[in-house]
Amino acid sequence: MQTVLENAAQQNVPDLGCLETWVNIALQQANFDRLTAETATQMTVRIVEQDEMTELNQQYRQKAGPTNVLSFPFEAPPGMPADLVVPELGDVVVCAAVVMREAAEQGKTPTAHWAHMIVHGTLHLLGYDHIQDSDAQKMESLEIAALSKLGYENPYSVQSR
Repeated sequence: MQTVLENAAQQNVPDLGCLETWVNIALQQANFDRLTAETATQMTVRIVEQDEMTELNQQYRQKAGPTNVLSFPFEAPPGMPADLVVPELGDVVVCAAVVMREAAEQGKTPTAHWAHMIVHGTLHLLGYDHIQDSDAQKMESLEIAALSKLGYENPYSVQSR
């Protein structure tokens, strides 16, 4: 996993070990084995400022304002020979300021909310989504199980203070 952690300390970004643990638990919960997968062996986690996340959210989702996490599954450029493509899951982009604000608003610890956002973003890279109710239930159950294994509460049942 490649991680861009510029100004990480100032943004209260968890360390690389935590990020890797959270990605790995999401992969395990989804029964994804990177060692035997033919196509995806790495991913990037990128931490961005609110203005950049606002631009990405507008450009790719046509939604105003910053969001907590966006996922971009890898797509090889058209015409790229397969033997030149490095197998990747894709990119998870997280806005530290939004994650920290949401954690406070939702009465969660920052670490628990960071874990949830990384698990959530990783599952999106694996093809899970929450557009349809049935898909949302499946994705949320994987998130809840992964976070439980990490010792965190169900992120969907934590009440705002």
